[in-house]
Amino acid sequence: MRKVILLLCLFISLFSSAQNENSTFKPGEWLKFRMHYGLLNASYATLQVKSAKIDNVPVYHVVARGETTGFASIFFKVDDTYETYFDKKDGKPYRFIRKINEGGYKKDVEINFDHKKDQAILNDKKNKKKLNFDLQDSIQDLLSAFYYLRNNYDPADLVKGEAITLKMLFDDDGIFNFKLKYLGKEVVKTKYGKVECLKFRPLVQSGRIFKEQESLSLWVSNDDNRIPIRIKADIAVGSIKADLDGYNGLKHQFKIIMD
Repeated sequence: MRKVILLLCLFISLFSSAQNENSTFKPGEWLKFRMHYGLLNASYATLQVKSAKIDNVPVYHVVARGETTGFASIFFKVDDTYETYFDKKDGKPYRFIRKINEGGYKKDVEINFDHKKDQAILNDKKNKKKLNFDLQDSIQDLLSAFYYLRNNYDPADLVKGEAITLKMLFDDDGIFNFKLKYLGKEVVKTKYGKVECLKFRPLVQSGRIFKEQESLSLWVSNDDNRIPIRIKADIAVGSIKADLDGYNGLKHQFKIIMD
């Protein structure tokens, strides 16, 4: 379940050709996902876009939260919060926050990006240590990465079987190449009706957040919103699935296929 929550944070948005004034999202966008483990309704996750300022620079502030509910919380309690602040004009991240409590496993990390000095400072508050990283071109954090992609890539340029690569800084793993392989279009049945989606598979370095051999799939709405519709992780004893369960404040009309 931890990996599905991470994926929801990763895939809040994807691939639409636009400049800032024609952004595919806006402040007030709110998404809710329901997670399942087999027949068990395991948890919920929400993602919300806000406006803020850092050093008088207008930024987007995205907050992602995930927590177990009901019967599932008796066996494994999850209370996770991820936040990112990134520039409204060029998508550069300024701050990333990760506070998690997953069955007693805790992290409290903040990353501040100094683009003038081309450095990022990671503050591991729980373990009381700091790490410095030299920034590379187009570096992103876990959340800002895909808002950046949302406004800078055209779905028409996607080629089935090929992957898009992006450099990402996440916790003390350091900077790594995140890859997302495009698998084509697929229609997904949802509580709202049928939705045409773009299907992807994340591929990352083995031993990082995920393992390459894991079967992880993502379905993103093939409209101007590019929001996650479904995420599925096949595991040895079944599968974990997250489905869009609620939305509000979308900038564009959510397209449903009418039978």
